[in-house]
Amino acid sequence: MCGIVGLFLKDPALEPELGALLTRMLVTMSDRGPDSAGLAIYGAEAPGLAKLTVQSDTPEATFAGLDTDLGAALGVPVTLRARSTHAVLNLPEGQLDTARAALATLRPAARVMGRGRTIEIYKEVGLPRDVAARFDIASMSGTHGIGHTRMATESAVTTLGAHPFNTGPDQCLVHNGSLSNHNSLRRKLRHHGILTETENDTEVGAAYLTWRMQTGATLGAALTTALRDLDGFFTFVVGTRDGFGVVRDPIACKPAVMAETDQYVAFGSEYRALVDLPGIQTARVWEPEPATVYFWTRDTPSPAQKAA
Repeated sequence: MCGIVGLFLKDPALEPELGALLTRMLVTMSDRGPDSAGLAIYGAEAPGLAKLTVQSDTPEATFAGLDTDLGAALGVPVTLRARSTHAVLNLPEGQLDTARAALATLRPAARVMGRGRTIEIYKEVGLPRDVAARFDIASMSGTHGIGHTRMATESAVTTLGAHPFNTGPDQCLVHNGSLSNHNSLRRKLRHHGILTETENDTEVGAAYLTWRMQTGATLGAALTTALRDLDGFFTFVVGTRDGFGVVRDPIACKPAVMAETDQYVAFGSEYRALVDLPGIQTARVWEPEPATVYFWTRDTPSPAQKAA
């Protein structure tokens, strides 16, 4: 099953409402996947700084003094903002990879959920309503975001197995469906230096797109080649620093609906996820076509771009 939502804002006036809108959308999809949930929020960026979102099952012990210790290890200023079992570390952009490596020694209990200039990822085991409340997602502002509520079929119910998956800076993915060639892809990606941390097939899909974009592909081009290289049935919703994309496999057996107005582009596994959005009554609403890539960027927010 699983439920996916996404919201890409064109109107800056809606940015303070992003977290609240996404939360309502995801909670509506709870019965499609009650075991875990997660959201990626793309917010404001600070020049020269990046964010590292980390999670711990023992947050009080793990996060205590982490900013000081990590700053000392890197020789740069680091700040920390904790939200329940997650914390967002702000540090110089060029130190992301070094910081991730240092965390393994400084705080082995800390697990990286996301990294990039704008992205923050929050995910845990539990119902969407409980997960969103734990992190106070409704209070967050931002430009766009995606969310997922999971019914585990191919891996254990764990925090690491929950979506979204972040495998490249500011790039994340949520998925409804199942990939049949993820093990062979995992080996291929490892050969190219792209590593995955879980057994979840969705992380392989995310890593594949990271690889493609690292070799120069745009989001739209990467999603197009995914139709050729990924076997199985899938609906992907992808976020990047300045973009938002959707693609369904050629059979498109998983439900999906989209809506677009002058203020936003929205995605939901079912239309009921969209009914509380402002102006939905006059939105253009459609079912995304099979084997068709839809993507939007900050530079080209309208109309929707499609690549077969």
